[in-house]
Amino acid sequence: MGLLAALLWGGTDFLVGVNARAVGVKRAVYFGQALGFTIMSLLLIAFPAFILRSMAAPLQTWLLGMVAAILTVSGALALSKAFALGKASIVAPLVTTYGVVTTLLSWAAGEHINLLQLSCIALCVIGVVLSSIHSEPKVPHTTQASGSITYALLAALLYGTSFWLQGQFVLPALGPVTMLWLAYLIGLIVLVVIVLRIDDGLKIPPLKNCVTLTGASLMNLGGFSAFAWGAVAGSVSVVTVISTLSGGIAAILGYLFFKERLTKVQVLGVVLVLLGALVLHLKT
Repeated sequence: MGLLAALLWGGTDFLVGVNARAVGVKRAVYFGQALGFTIMSLLLIAFPAFILRSMAAPLQTWLLGMVAAILTVSGALALSKAFALGKASIVAPLVTTYGVVTTLLSWAAGEHINLLQLSCIALCVIGVVLSSIHSEPKVPHTTQASGSITYALLAALLYGTSFWLQGQFVLPALGPVTMLWLAYLIGLIVLVVIVLRIDDGLKIPPLKNCVTLTGASLMNLGGFSAFAWGAVAGSVSVVTVISTLSGGIAAILGYLFFKERLTKVQVLGVVLVLLGALVLHLKT
C-alpha cells in the first residue's frame, strides 16, 4: 500500500505540472478540487456514518480543520505554480521536506527531537541549497528556476503545517474521510472566488486536458486511500517511508517524459533531500 501510494502521488505530482501548463495554475487546482469534492460527497452520501460520527467533535476542531484545509489548498496552488515554472525532477523532491516542517512544529509543541532527526533536517536543508545551484555555465540560473524552488518550499511549509494541525487536533475527532471532504469543500469555495476573476475561468477545458485533470485528482484520492489502508492494516512508519518516494517517482517521470536534465550538484542535492526526508519519516 505504501508503494502504491508513492506511485499514485508521484503520478499526481507529475500531472500537476502538465495541468498547470495547459490550463493555468488556478484553474488546474480548481477543477481538481471540484472533482475531489464531488467524489467525497458521494462517498459520504453512500456511507453517512462517517459524517454522523464526526458531528460529535467540538466546534474548535472543525475550525482547526478549516484552517488546515485553507493551508492545504494554498499549498496546492504553490505546488502547481512550482511545477509550472520549474523541473519536476527538482520540485517534487523539495516538496517532500514537508516532513521537516511537521517535525519542527511537533518539537516546538513540546515533542522531543533526537540527534538523528536534527541531522536529517540539516541534510534536507543542505540538499535544498545544492539542488538550487547551477554549476554548469551552459545552464543559466533563470528567474523561473529560482521561482519554482521558492514555490516548492512554500508548498512544503504549507503542507507540513496542515498535516501537523490535522494529526494533532483534527483527524482523531473527524476521521480521514470527513477531513478530506472538508478540505475539498473549503478549497472549492476559495478557488471559485479566485477563478471567477479569470476570463472563462469556469469554462470546461478541452477533452485531453479533462483527462489529465481527472487523472491527477483520482490518483491523489487513490494515493490517500492506499496510504490510509496501509497505515491501518500494517506499520504506519513503513507506509510513510515508502510513500515519501513519490518525490523520486515524479522526478523520474519528469526525466522520462520531458527529458529534464540535472547537473551533478543538483542530483546530489535531490538525493540528500530524499534521503533526509526518508530517514526523518522513519524515525518520527
